[in-house]
Amino acid sequence: MAMTVVVTFALACLFTTVARAADEPAKVAGKWEMSFEGPQGPVTRNLTIEQDGEKIKGTLSGPRGDAEFKGAVKGKNISFSVTRQTPNGERTIEYKGAVDGDNMKGTVEMMGNSREWTAKRAK
Repeated sequence: MAMTVVVTFALACLFTTVARAADEPAKVAGKWEMSFEGPQGPVTRNLTIEQDGEKIKGTLSGPRGDAEFKGAVKGKNISFSVTRQTPNGERTIEYKGAVDGDNMKGTVEMMGNSREWTAKRAK
């Protein structure tokens, strides 16, 4: 009887620890190399991410300069948006994806178009 109680308690602790780990936001702080297929071919960008729990902010760097972004990481899901000035006015670009260790992949929505993106942690 006592052994059953001990085993049950140990399993409950284990499952609670596993559940908490699954809820923790993925660790994304640092530098990332992002790429996606643009209308005129491959596009690469550099991401620098700062993280405070689920909140993220940072800089997306590319040929048109740097743009700041804010977003969130919930578990393995990441989302952030970048607003840029264009000749046609202000445009917001939405990024959503999933983190898998030192890799991310997802979709980017811009001007009514959707494209897939990938990112690798820079070394």
